[in-house]
Amino acid sequence: MTEKNTYLEDKFGLAGKTAVVTGGGGVLAGAIVKDFVLAGANVILWGRNQSTLDNKVEQLTKEALPAERLATVEIDLLQEDKIAAALKESVARFSKIDILVNGVGGSSKRCSFVDLDTTEYEDIVRQNLLAGCVLPSKQIAKYWIENNLPGNILNIASMGSFVPLSGGWAYSAAKAAVVNQTMAMAKELAPYNIRVNAVAPGFFLGKQNRKLLVNEDGTPTERGENILARTPIARFGNPEEVASACVFLASKAAAFITGVTLPVDGGYLCDNI
Repeated sequence: MTEKNTYLEDKFGLAGKTAVVTGGGGVLAGAIVKDFVLAGANVILWGRNQSTLDNKVEQLTKEALPAERLATVEIDLLQEDKIAAALKESVARFSKIDILVNGVGGSSKRCSFVDLDTTEYEDIVRQNLLAGCVLPSKQIAKYWIENNLPGNILNIASMGSFVPLSGGWAYSAAKAAVVNQTMAMAKELAPYNIRVNAVAPGFFLGKQNRKLLVNEDGTPTERGENILARTPIARFGNPEEVASACVFLASKAAAFITGVTLPVDGGYLCDNI
């Protein structure tokens, strides 16, 4: 039993690592924070709302996670100077950063193509692509390169990265770009021992889409029923299932994996007729 545990800890454990998780107050990102800490990592939650971050840390510590391995930084991820300052503060807290999880994102209002609001479209692209992928990755990759440190970036893609979600024009476009940028960053950063991957969650009951997918009594809405009918496993996902995939991609076990986007979707993408 001891040998087995040592093997698992060596291959899949994150002891001694420090991760920054942006959007850490959210449902999916919060689950990633929890699993990273359980795997042995220190985790710094970055987000725009300090009270949301504090609430998440309070929730996690009530679940017996060690408070000394959690920290928070309030930050607007669309401001590069603020990212640089947050990075400096985070390094001071735990000495180094090993992993970046880009968990910031947000869905767009559904509408017909001819009714697009271009201002909202630009805002959603900035939130999901710039704040949710490009700008934090740029600053932290620069830190790793300048300090000759290995690194690991995990982006959050979507089913919309592969198949446009009806009416979600800006969100689908931004998430498709996340897959593209994951591959581009993986290629350029590999010589510096920096891996870049992504996970693509299927349909989960988070803050943003719960009302869209289930009624107040917990039964699926019409859209929820349509999604379940196209999901071979025939249920919505659990946030912990995305978190487990992230632990794997961040671990030594995935040392030869870079540039991939891993669907965690219950088979949604392989549905056919």
